[in-house]
Amino acid sequence: MEQFKSWEELSDLEKAQATFWDFYKDVNGFRPRHIDTSSWTLADFDREFQLLGVQLEANNQAEAVAEAEAVAKFEQHVTNTICMGAGDRTTALRWIMEASDANGDWEYFCFCNGLPYRYFQVQETV
Repeated sequence: MEQFKSWEELSDLEKAQATFWDFYKDVNGFRPRHIDTSSWTLADFDREFQLLGVQLEANNQAEAVAEAEAVAKFEQHVTNTICMGAGDRTTALRWIMEASDANGDWEYFCFCNGLPYRYFQVQETV
């Protein structure tokens, strides 16, 4: 059985293949099992890294826009809940949580509603 190589023992091409494998997953959410990189050169990997970088930036911008929209929608929901009788933000948040499927888990609530991770911890300190 062949021993695994350490990172330092890998060739530049093997390092590029490993980096591509992870970078592609970061951008697309799945590994590039459908792409054969066995004949790629370092220049091929460099070109692909450039494209993945552009795609990653576009993904990050789209995520930021989606989170901002989710925050605005959620804050309007909080305001509406206060107007419907909650009286204050704390009560409104309690009611909203009780009506959700998150069972008191605010991070899961954020995930389900597209809110930024740790949104409620940030809100508590403000």
